[in-house]
Amino acid sequence: MNFDPYNILAGFIFGTIGFGALTYGKKLELWQPVAIGVGLMVYPYLVSNIWLLWGIGTGLLLLLWLYHDE
Repeated sequence: MNFDPYNILAGFIFGTIGFGALTYGKKLELWQPVAIGVGLMVYPYLVSNIWLLWGIGTGLLLLLWLYHDE
């Protein structure tokens, strides 16, 4: 784990959004937001490259936007 300020900021932002997606998915009993939320909360601990960290987070947020319940 890298303690660079940008990594900490990314972990906080994506972790918070991931927690919101997790609770949203559990409330509506949808597995896609739950899986994406767990992914958003866990992956910052596994990735240390800053560009890869923000790229994966942006991709997961795009997936979350595509799989939300309308």
